[in-house]
Amino acid sequence: MSTEQQFAKPTAFELEQAREKSTRRLVILTIRLLFVTFMFAAAILPFIAGLNSANQPIEEVLVDHLGPMISTIAFAVIILIIDMLTPNKRLSAVLGVYLGLVVGLFAALAVSLLIDLIADSWGIEKGEIATQYLTLLKLVSGITLCYFGISIVFTTKDNLRLVLPYVEFTRKVRGIRPLLVDTSILIDGRIENLAQSKFIDAPLIITQFVVDELHQLSDSHDKMKRERGRRGLSVLASLRNSGQVDLTIESSETSDESVDRALLELAQASGYRILTTDSNLHQVGQIEGITVLNLNELSQAVRSQAVPGAKLQLEIVRQGETKKQGVGYMPDGTMVVVENGGDSVGDLVTIEVTNALQTSAGRMIFASICD
Repeated sequence: MSTEQQFAKPTAFELEQAREKSTRRLVILTIRLLFVTFMFAAAILPFIAGLNSANQPIEEVLVDHLGPMISTIAFAVIILIIDMLTPNKRLSAVLGVYLGLVVGLFAALAVSLLIDLIADSWGIEKGEIATQYLTLLKLVSGITLCYFGISIVFTTKDNLRLVLPYVEFTRKVRGIRPLLVDTSILIDGRIENLAQSKFIDAPLIITQFVVDELHQLSDSHDKMKRERGRRGLSVLASLRNSGQVDLTIESSETSDESVDRALLELAQASGYRILTTDSNLHQVGQIEGITVLNLNELSQAVRSQAVPGAKLQLEIVRQGETKKQGVGYMPDGTMVVVENGGDSVGDLVTIEVTNALQTSAGRMIFASICD
């Protein structure tokens, strides 16, 4: 790690993110400790009750309650391991498991009642070997139906609303559709001035994987990437603290290595729009039918139009290729070559546009000083 990286001061947004993560970890750790405490108490209470109520030796009470104690503690450990292995849970996934489990349990109850009805009609009594097989059949069918219930809900959750109109697994967008902000927009920085002008009336959504990409860039060994990442984080912190826009950071995670692909999938699933300066992302969005707004196109649309015959006020800043030519610049940076403007360097003059030329280096305007 270079000295510049080692002693670089973290941005305000990085400090805020670190505080939020630290608080979140502390809360989760407290909840897990409480869960372990309660489960341990639930496992040991029957053993204590057995010691107080029975006149049996400790060894016999321990043997009677050792199995349930170990099973309860093992169950708590398994739940903790599953919780730690799935740190980024989605509410839609949890609801899908719950709904599928409920459906499976109801189906299992119906099958169990049917099996009992068949057993009664055949005259099978309790204690017979056939009863054990029927109990096993109930258990196997119940587990299978719960599995199928969860699997079917997960694979058909997008179409489930057709059957259950009030069940939603994705957030439906009402009113102005929010804008998913791409990494390139934050690095570009023009959105900060755009927000201050109050032209943005739609909520802005920054996903966690976009923030993570900015963090990776800010920690890069490449100086250019590091500066871009830190600029993006600085712009994000400024937007969040400005109060000019409705900005939300969503903890959306993705297993896809491509941030652009993750943004497109999230926009398609949620009905959001994407705000970017990446022309490739814009083209892919058009192909897939996703609304992608390119800030560069907006910049081109609001650029000052200088048509032949238009008269403008322009400051001559330097001489051109010849002493008679003067050079000035439009507010958007377009270079203007002014004939007979070489003697007016530093002056604000009125010019008349004579021609406009689009080159590979950009747009160039030719004009002459008005008499």
